[in-house]
Formats: sequence, structure tokens, C-alpha cells
Amino acid sequence: MSRRARRRWIAGAAAAALLLALVAGAAIAFPSVAAAACPGCYGLERLRPGVYAEPGLPPYQRRRVPEVVERANRRVRDFFGGRKSSPDVLVCLSEDCYRRIGGGRERGVAVLNRSVMLSPRGVDPVIASHELTHVELHARLGGADVPQWFDEGLAVLVSGDPRYLSPAGGRCPPGSGRPLPATLGDWLRVASADPRLYGEAACRVSRWAEANGGERAVRDLVARLSEGGPLPDMS
Repeated sequence: MSRRARRRWIAGAAAAALLLALVAGAAIAFPSVAAAACPGCYGLERLRPGVYAEPGLPPYQRRRVPEVVERANRRVRDFFGGRKSSPDVLVCLSEDCYRRIGGGRERGVAVLNRSVMLSPRGVDPVIASHELTHVELHARLGGADVPQWFDEGLAVLVSGDPRYLSPAGGRCPPGSGRPLPATLGDWLRVASADPRLYGEAACRVSRWAEANGGERAVRDLVARLSEGGPLPDMS
């Protein structure tokens, strides 16, 4: 091997080693991102296209998990009149599995607005559709920003979460009128101390929708936001 060829080989080997180290470092620092990119690398098996779960599930769970995801997808599809997103859904039926893929104490989480992870406490159409709504909204926004309270409020509205919304027909209690957090960091900080924040955000979006034409008005609003339009006053 010539000296020039040897230098090229050494440079190539060094670059490959650096890339491997970066990938390994990312997997350690951000396991949820790595698991979303490669579910099989974290021991998850594909139950159907786009749905992954930990292996060894009993037959009824292997049937139930895709059914839950399909019901959640239907809620999102029906609200938006179709889908622009097709995120993978990673489902854990044990806490060990959920910790391994980077989950925490939450029931579910959208990962980089591209995938969804569900914990054992989140294998439910309500939780799944909440997280899938985040992904669908951002797919439709195309990079435009919205306040976090609108993002969360819309997800609660689409999922119909009974923890925060009363039954149809007076589903919203009187709001406090307080300012709602606009950034993700502020939302997480305030909502962790006061879960009622989700209901207040959902009711602001719901009241505006009811006064302006329902679900179609929300879809039209999201389209305008994606083009740089302003968010109307919903207070």
C-alpha cells in the first residue's frame, strides 16, 4: 500500500470511527430518538406497518395494540378530514421497556413530531390520539410555530380526553382567563403543577371552534397558520 493510499485508509477509518462514536453517543443521550429511528435496535418487533411493540406479548395484547392505534388514527383522521402524517407508534406494555426506549413518567409522547411512544399507562385511544394529533398538526403547519397551549389544547380536543373535557353539551367549565404558557418549557413547568391547564387550553380552542364553524374552522385555521397567518384571539 502506498503512503498516499495508507493516509486515505487511515482518514477513512478515523471518519468511520467518529461516526460510530457519534451514533453511539446519540443513542445513549437520546434513546427515544434512536428508538424511533430504529425500533428493532431496541428489541421492538413490528406488529404491522408503523406499529411496534415489545416482543413476547400474549395473543390478546398483540391484537389489542394495533386496534388501539387504529382507533386513535381514526379519531385524528376524522377530525382533520384525512392525514398528512404517518408516524411510527412504539408501544411498551412494561415499564422496563418504556425506560429502555427513553420514556419517563408520561403516558405517551411525540418524538420530534415524527413518531409516538406509548407507555403501559398510555395504550389507550385517548392518549394515542392526543400524541398523534401533535404529529399531524406539525405536519400540517410545515414549520410554522404555534403557542404550546394551542398545540396541547387541540390535542385534548381531538382526543376527547374525559379527564379535561365534560361530556358533549356544556363540555367546557368556565375558564380562569389566565394567560396560558406559550413555550414548551413553560408549559411543562406549569402543567406539572396544575393539570387543569390542559382543560383550559382545550376549552379555548373548543369555544373558538364552536363559534366559527367547528372542525372545519380549525382545519382552515391550521392552513392559514402554515402560510404565516396569525393565531386569532381565543381568550
